[in-house]
Amino acid sequence: MPKFVTIGYGDQEGYDRTDPAVRDEAHAHDARMSAAGAVMGIADPPVRVRNPDSAGRSVESGAFMSSALPVAGFGIFEAESLAEAIQLVSRTPCAVAHGVVEVWPLRDAP
Repeated sequence: MPKFVTIGYGDQEGYDRTDPAVRDEAHAHDARMSAAGAVMGIADPPVRVRNPDSAGRSVESGAFMSSALPVAGFGIFEAESLAEAIQLVSRTPCAVAHGVVEVWPLRDAP
């Protein structure tokens, strides 16, 4: 079955202005996805790692990508199709709490 990676973007302000019943159902939806095998987590601050030509590693605090909203979390799950993956993530906390969720289809590495 195809696998998908999600990146959820959102902030506390958007979360706080969402109806608590909508938030509660979104968290219950996440719990059901997790029980079905999805791997999900809340993002802590990132570090950037580089090792050009395998000549020496450098590590810096902070994100490489930038967004209007901070990265809130990540998920990995299986779905029959991209359409099903979109339907599933449309009910997650980031999607319902005025954030955004990106869905990235995964392919096997060569």
